[in-house]
Amino acid sequence: MNFDDVKAKYRRKNKILFSRESFCLQELIALICKQKHRTIVMWILQWANQTADILNKRYPDEERFNNAIVQSTRWAMGKIKMPIAKKAILDCHRVAKEIDDPIDIALCHAIGQACSSVHIETHAIGFVFYDLTALVLELGIDNFEAAASNKIEQYINTLKLWESEIDNYSGPWASFLLNDNKINKELLIANKKADK
Repeated sequence: MNFDDVKAKYRRKNKILFSRESFCLQELIALICKQKHRTIVMWILQWANQTADILNKRYPDEERFNNAIVQSTRWAMGKIKMPIAKKAILDCHRVAKEIDDPIDIALCHAIGQACSSVHIETHAIGFVFYDLTALVLELGIDNFEAAASNKIEQYINTLKLWESEIDNYSGPWASFLLNDNKINKELLIANKKADK
């Protein structure tokens, strides 16, 4: 995979090292563009839970990571309305302002982005940007490529798994997530880029 753009952002001291233009994410973004909203929600909340497990070990008394995921899951199920979930998501982002570790800051924002994907699909890739940025910060700019390539493959594989299983998932859904005819917002962004 090509990470030249990531290394350039690192040299410029950007806080987020990945974007929709990142060469290494093009296959994943193309796959996201083809998904139902429900598929994206299930996929990215799975990753958010894994990230919360990491942060829970570092901050055992902090409940805002898990609360954001719980409330976003309840929102996706139609059990609560957006304002309750939105408050929990913003509280998760606030943790990032209260800590100093840049890796953990990125992971807090990753969870917040994942949870926001219930509202709109485009937040799911935000999780990826922050999660991979945390990986680069943890491993260093000279040592991250193999691990990042592996993680991107994991994102792709788990998304394909959810794609194949979503119609068999019998859990409750909020009505707005059941409209499979709605245009994928990530696809709209991709189409606008292609038109330029």
